[in-house]
Amino acid sequence: MQYRMLAAAVLFLAFATGNACAQNKTVAERLGYSPAAKLLIIHADDLSVAHSVDTASFDALDKKAVTSASIMVPCAWLTEVASYAKDHPDADLGLHLTLTSEWKTYRWGPMESKDKVPSLLDSAGYLWPESPTAASHIKPEEAEREIRAQIEHAIAAGIRPTHLDSHMGTLFNTPELFAVFAKVAHDYHLPFLALRLPGELSKLLSLLSDKDVVVDSFIIANPSVHAGEWEDFYVSAVRDLKPGLTEMVVHLGHDDAELQAVTVDHPDYGAAWRHRDYEVMTSPKFKKALLENNVILIKWKDLKKLVN
Repeated sequence: MQYRMLAAAVLFLAFATGNACAQNKTVAERLGYSPAAKLLIIHADDLSVAHSVDTASFDALDKKAVTSASIMVPCAWLTEVASYAKDHPDADLGLHLTLTSEWKTYRWGPMESKDKVPSLLDSAGYLWPESPTAASHIKPEEAEREIRAQIEHAIAAGIRPTHLDSHMGTLFNTPELFAVFAKVAHDYHLPFLALRLPGELSKLLSLLSDKDVVVDSFIIANPSVHAGEWEDFYVSAVRDLKPGLTEMVVHLGHDDAELQAVTVDHPDYGAAWRHRDYEVMTSPKFKKALLENNVILIKWKDLKKLVN
């Protein structure tokens, strides 16, 4: 998931504690843990965007270096991810609902017929490149049509999604788009990424059911983190974890010719960035930090039990 627009805001946002609907029990307690437990989902975004992203993410999943991942259904390497899902039925794979296509020379369009979702398309016939632009053009009913098409396409490919989230945070941009997000997640009985946002967007949480889950905190690297400080950023984030549910979103890949071509002229979330994420997540130092800080790793699949 490219959270470029969301990531900057995340630094200043207060995320929901416990359940947004004022349940008596915290998420930890609902899962059978102590209220003081530090629960962490380590989540790899953007599966199927490139073979390089897939191989790095599959390796991290197999090594239990990440606990969860999400898939961009409109992208070119979906069949590779579907094959992995078939061979690894216990893998925690959600859908990274995709309404944007952000790279300079590698673009994609919708899964739905273009004539049914014209508001999703830029002048070249691809999905809009940036979230704010997309959100200002997309009609909610067409967004719903497209994300349902993505879910159905994934299911038809043999993927059984464990959760839903939003590529580049597009579905968090307006209450109308978030309402579509929540509605579709509820229809498919899936947990979905829900955040507490400021101003008018604070009304989004009123759309949650009493079973929905809201994370307590959210961690993602941003362009202010220098390459030489990458490992320290993540280790410090683990040391600073508070009791409750946290999601750490990472973007994995190898700094190879394919991914360099996909992310050309785009250092943020580019090939080198993704290789650094992969190196840290699979490092002994990061694993040691998790153990030393008594972090309990969980999956979205665990949260799925709470919404059914």
